[in-house]
Amino acid sequence: MLDKTEKRRHSRKNSLLIAKYISGEGECHGVLTDISSGGLFIEAVKIPVVGKTVSLEFSLFSFKKTITVSGTVIRVDPAGFAVNFDSPIEILTCNEGILPSMESTRDLLFIV
Repeated sequence: MLDKTEKRRHSRKNSLLIAKYISGEGECHGVLTDISSGGLFIEAVKIPVVGKTVSLEFSLFSFKKTITVSGTVIRVDPAGFAVNFDSPIEILTCNEGILPSMESTRDLLFIV
């Protein structure tokens, strides 16, 4: 039987964010489907390999403020890839890595 125990250190929230990501293959766009202060999953057509460093840009809570973050691809699947950030996103850090309360995923629906 597979162990389904949660191993993430940071709580994740569902999201629908268009993001730009840059890797050795160039600049691409994808959709962030979940995010935490320590990482995210992005649905994409061009999927970097595990271990590749990527930079990401997206808007969160405000169109006027773009977040730029870098990290390492830690998992890939046919739909996209997961990234572990080099440093947590401070605006999403609250109470030992738990995301701030949000009424719904609509709070995260912003486009770069």
